Amino acid sequence: MFDLAVFGSLFLTLFVIMDPPGITPIFLALTSGRATKVQRRMAWQAVAVAFGVITLFGILGNRILEYLHVSVPALMIAGGLLLLLIALDLLTGKTDEPKQTKDVNVALVPLGMPLLAGPGAIVAVILAVQHADGAGGQVSVWAAIVAMHVVLWLVMRYSLVIIRVIKDGGVVLVTRLAGMMLSAIAVQQIINGVTQTIQGAA
Repeated sequence: MFDLAVFGSLFLTLFVIMDPPGITPIFLALTSGRATKVQRRMAWQAVAVAFGVITLFGILGNRILEYLHVSVPALMIAGGLLLLLIALDLLTGKTDEPKQTKDVNVALVPLGMPLLAGPGAIVAVILAVQHADGAGGQVSVWAAIVAMHVVLWLVMRYSLVIIRVIKDGGVVLVTRLAGMMLSAIAVQQIINGVTQTIQGAA
């Protein structure tokens, strides 16, 4: 059966990592000067690229880990540290906003990857897929992934309206809150990884 707890947990994790409110001003900066129709197409392309990358790692993540001989606790600790760095960037506002490049489709790079499908999101999805129990758990995980990408598309698709509603101050506030939540998730992930390592060695 559909596991609402699994769905909600992964959706919230991806939300704070991918940070839809925070991606809005970056998307506008990267696509400025282009026609509205082009901006909408680039929003769809960015989400499609991100979903493709996330899906690839979600399906082949375990095989990649086995090939590299990386344990789940090690991945959890590394992922937690990585998420903590992202959280600190969100909290301090030190994230670098890439500049627009006319000769490159910014919907692919850097929007699709690594801004949306970054290391943090990839690690979160690999772990979620690996820990999902049964068909219901897997359906819940993939439903959360799809739902998150729909949200990302809607946010970028209607970014001009969103900016007018919440203003720059609103974007900053939501980004800081996301950073706080992500830092807590990161610390908990590190604790879980260390605990599993100790239990495995005992």
